[in-house]
Amino acid sequence: MPGQAAGDAGGVLAHGLGGRSDLPLDALHAIAGGGLAVLASFLLLGVVWRRPRLDPGRGRPLPDALARAAGSPAVRRGARAVVLAACALVVAVAFAGPRRTEQNLAPWALYVTFWVGLAPASVLLGPVWRAVNPLRVLHAAIARRGAACREYPARLGYWPAAAWLTGFVWLELVAPGRADPRLVGALILGYASVNLAFARVYGPAWFARGDGFEAYSTLLARMCPIGRRPDGTLILRSPLAALADGRAVAGQTALACVLIGSTGFDGLTRTAFWRETVDPRDVAAGTLGLLGCVAFVAALYLAAARGRAARFSATLLPIALGYTVAHYFSFFLLEGQMTVILASDPFGTGLDLLGLSGNRVDYRLLSPALVAAVQINAIVLGHIAATAASHDLALRTYPPARAVRDQIPVAAAMVALTCAGLAALLGG
Repeated sequence: MPGQAAGDAGGVLAHGLGGRSDLPLDALHAIAGGGLAVLASFLLLGVVWRRPRLDPGRGRPLPDALARAAGSPAVRRGARAVVLAACALVVAVAFAGPRRTEQNLAPWALYVTFWVGLAPASVLLGPVWRAVNPLRVLHAAIARRGAACREYPARLGYWPAAAWLTGFVWLELVAPGRADPRLVGALILGYASVNLAFARVYGPAWFARGDGFEAYSTLLARMCPIGRRPDGTLILRSPLAALADGRAVAGQTALACVLIGSTGFDGLTRTAFWRETVDPRDVAAGTLGLLGCVAFVAALYLAAARGRAARFSATLLPIALGYTVAHYFSFFLLEGQMTVILASDPFGTGLDLLGLSGNRVDYRLLSPALVAAVQINAIVLGHIAATAASHDLALRTYPPARAVRDQIPVAAAMVALTCAGLAALLGG
């Protein structure tokens, strides 16, 4: 589809799985092969991985120049200023820019560049949103110096973030009119206002657990190959190292299940079964479908974990990342071009700041074969990585024989999730 314009932008922005539907795959063979690959990885781990190997404090120190640049206050202040200015521009364009979605920068910036791009940025660079979060900047500017704040209740954990992200994925995947620029602007302002109000009560500690996007970014950043030793030294480490520490935080399991279940629902809505039986305008059916997918993932995992879900919940994060890559990879690289194109003339006044006005999305950038390979491997490798992290944590918790035995239900759940994820992905 080279040279095709955005077309029905509202439809494109309605789902993360975009860009390609003509994937050259035999669905049954791909589903069976993926499930067998995860099962084989579990059996192999039981034989060759007999002691804990993951240690978040072990790794190779980064070069001094790179470490100094990463920790530079000037770099951080500059990044915060750029992000804050970009957010202000997006809000201004949402209200004062073109009314039509395909001509307005705001929906593309929110649903494509920010939401989809936050995952790879966090995994590759670390907790970037915590470092540049514009809400933290605004809170620091308006907070009363010396004002007493309540201590954030530990029992809440990530539950507020899980609620925020549930609302956002419902907006992205179900809500009518979600791509309307004015609605996008109002939602950004509403989200900022509510979180700043809570931060006024609990202080900046609110953002780490209550801001859905910061919590999401920080959790995914635990898979970043760049980490810190206890003495603060930046190191290169195994991407799975920080998942096997067994830290149990309230709501972390719920947050992971929302991420996995919502991307699973995204795939489900693209299947022939869903398209033939459910009216895409039926909000009630879409809401029940989304909640049902999240509940299915949660029930499957809780049954497999058997009372250890909180301790092992971080090991679900590779699955969440794999689903995100599979469902949003082509969407980000294809439809994400619209963000750059529209930024050339953000208010629709005839400017051409980047020399891109009038350009169209180039769908030749990705071939169906490449998209298929990335999607299949992302789901399978995500489950294999989760199995490995869970196995290592089990070895830290129990003797080797019991660790392998207790991981059998988890492995069965991983195989089931792999097959279900691939079925949803390839069911169209």
